[in-house]
Amino acid sequence: MCLVFVCDKDERVVARQAAPGACPYCGGMIQAMDVESQWRFCFLPLYFNTKRKYSCTVCARRLVVQ
Repeated sequence: MCLVFVCDKDERVVARQAAPGACPYCGGMIQAMDVESQWRFCFLPLYFNTKRKYSCTVCARRLVVQ
């Protein structure tokens, strides 16, 4: 007997706002996005997290804060 379990990661953007500074690659505006992620196991939520991700509005590169 073989059992198959389904694990799923769901991400959705909650909010977008302008961030201070400029893109180091093209000089465009930086956008901050609040992203909610949720891990599910057979439709049962296991883990919930909110992150802030940054990207350029002109060249669409993901930026990392150091």
